[in-house]
Amino acid sequence: MDARLQQYEDRMKKAYEYLESDYNAIRAGRANPHVLDKLRVDYYGTPTPIQQVGNITVPEARIIQIAPWEKSLIKAIEKAIMASDVGITPSNDGSVIRLVFPELTEERRKDLAKEVRKKAEDGKVAVRNIRRDGNDALKKMGKTEVSEDEIKLLEDQLQKLTDKYIKDMDALMEKKSKEIMTV
Repeated sequence: MDARLQQYEDRMKKAYEYLESDYNAIRAGRANPHVLDKLRVDYYGTPTPIQQVGNITVPEARIIQIAPWEKSLIKAIEKAIMASDVGITPSNDGSVIRLVFPELTEERRKDLAKEVRKKAEDGKVAVRNIRRDGNDALKKMGKTEVSEDEIKLLEDQLQKLTDKYIKDMDALMEKKSKEIMTV
């Protein structure tokens, strides 16, 4: 890979990783602790990731258990979960918080699959925008710094990079859609 294209590859990789982290936050019927990744708890006035204020476990296939390190945080954690888009009401027994994931209905599965496709499309648009930025930069270089043949070669490499990341995003989308639709 040409060093001049490295910045575009890095940006495409970030777009892919963002899509991957977005998919981790989508619940698919099974308890997945990643649905809590974006949650912040008010910890002495500071928004703190939920993973840093307690121990998160999955004791059963459809239950996430949060054991806060300080019992005083139970209400704050419950409040953060209720305010989020997790869509599950937490319950606690005074020492741990449990999130019980209901079975997904067929309609909800289809909605989630649509959401997965939309997120993948957004990711692919981001990759194409990065390619456009790269091509624009190459055209500007072509007027002064390098030959037309070299520009053509760099554009082909950039297109191959774009194709690779779009293919990877499609594979990720298929995997997540399959996971969602599996009962």
